[in-house]
Amino acid sequence: MELNVYKKDGTKSGETVKLSEEIFGIEPNHHLIYRAVRVYLDNQRQGTSKVKTRREVRGGGKKPFKQKHTGMARQGTSRSPVMVGGGSIFGPEPRDYTNQLPAGMRRLARKSALSLKAKEGLIRVIEDFSTSAPKTKEMVGVLKALELGTTKTLLLLAKPDANVVKSGRNIPGLFVAQADKASTYDFVNTQVLLIQKSALEVLQNTFKN
Repeated sequence: MELNVYKKDGTKSGETVKLSEEIFGIEPNHHLIYRAVRVYLDNQRQGTSKVKTRREVRGGGKKPFKQKHTGMARQGTSRSPVMVGGGSIFGPEPRDYTNQLPAGMRRLARKSALSLKAKEGLIRVIEDFSTSAPKTKEMVGVLKALELGTTKTLLLLAKPDANVVKSGRNIPGLFVAQADKASTYDFVNTQVLLIQKSALEVLQNTFKN
């Protein structure tokens, strides 16, 4: 598959790039994409939810009322779960949600996500560009020129570029990441992949067999 390379002003540069069939042309494994996304989301959970049980609630050492002749059920402590202000039964406890996939599965999931985007025609390639300083307005202009102003977009870079990252972080719907560090979740959580030309080379070298 060949794609045109665009300039910052939205015009075609006259150059084309070829997408590797080994990465962008495989049959997507939808279940593996699902598993990779699930693992990613699990690993974002803090697992710090906690409520107090009856042994942790303060007070309740004294019997709240006498045993008999009250017309009510007997109670030994005001911190019983059936009493107002008492402890909770079967409430959440801190836990570790960390999960992981084997490296081969993670690799195939990312290739499947990239192939799915290519199959749907949602990959755009742009010439390498940077900014002399963090300029949100300049980044907005690039997206509008490419007709991506209102489209949820992932911009992939070949290497860290603080100015580009800072220029894009205040734009709703735009996410910036390094090509070799973007996850399956990053790929499927956006509509269009906007890939700098050098980042495409990084991607293809990363997944090269």
